[in-house]
Amino acid sequence: MLYPLKLAAPMKDYIWGGTRLKDEYGKTTDLDRVAESWELSCHRDGQSIIENGPEAGKSLMQYLEEQGNSVLGRNAGKFSYFPLLIKLIDAGDDLSVQVHPDNEYAMRVEGEPGKTELWYIVDAEPGAGLLYGFSKEIGREEFLHRAENGTILEVCNRVPVKKGDVFLIESGTLHAIGKGILLCEIQQNSNTTYRIYDYGRLGKDGNPRELHLEKAADVVRLSPPPTATKPAAHIDILSDAVVDLLASCEYFTAYHVDLRGSLQLKAGPDSFHSLTVLSGSLQMDTAGGKMGLGKGETVFLPAGLGDYSVSGQAEVILGKV
Repeated sequence: MLYPLKLAAPMKDYIWGGTRLKDEYGKTTDLDRVAESWELSCHRDGQSIIENGPEAGKSLMQYLEEQGNSVLGRNAGKFSYFPLLIKLIDAGDDLSVQVHPDNEYAMRVEGEPGKTELWYIVDAEPGAGLLYGFSKEIGREEFLHRAENGTILEVCNRVPVKKGDVFLIESGTLHAIGKGILLCEIQQNSNTTYRIYDYGRLGKDGNPRELHLEKAADVVRLSPPPTATKPAAHIDILSDAVVDLLASCEYFTAYHVDLRGSLQLKAGPDSFHSLTVLSGSLQMDTAGGKMGLGKGETVFLPAGLGDYSVSGQAEVILGKV
């Protein structure tokens, strides 16, 4: 049966997390902090659970296995796995400096896909910034030397951020989310991270958190990245919404929708849709009925569901492949 699936997100309490996802986004949990909520996930490290309708209680992965590939759409046929992982991330402290491998390296070494990701900055405290590649080109030996002696930050490219900034973090790009940033991340379905520098912090076991310097050196791009921090395209011809194409790559396409009324959409046979509400609320109308969505909620619309409409006052991330 095809209908919109409202999802409950698994949550992660990494040591750098804050409390905004609990306090402002309605995430119900016993965790003291919530670093990440995995809004759309079929990853083994955390599964989205369906909350509504006849499929309620099943994981999204179970639903997909039962329904078959048609609910993912034609575009997902090139993947041997569910392609997307969408997160809300609250950085109560600086994240580690890190890098993700590409598909070839990750599959060979880690047994899962690589990771290209997209960041949409939902909110940022004054003065907040992030690390995005290097400030200059360096060699492998200098990289390893600086990573080992703790001077790697001296050659990192720090970028101040504000709400609405967009970063496409291709695999191989050094990066780190800074303290005071809340963002939505659209990424390949992978949880492989190589940690380069972690400010000397201790993990839950009381020991310094593991670094992965040799693997990082194998995959990191030792040069400055592209510096564009704006959407790929701006669509302002709709009467009740302003839509930004945040980015489109071989792994995903993501839009930011500023909804101020009613918008007609279609989940055709090419791809499923995923909607995550960042602020406000909306009502969704499909052939099967109506559904309300509020801040911090996510819905999966199967490919082939057809025409649907959303109405209300809301800020939404729409992901597809």
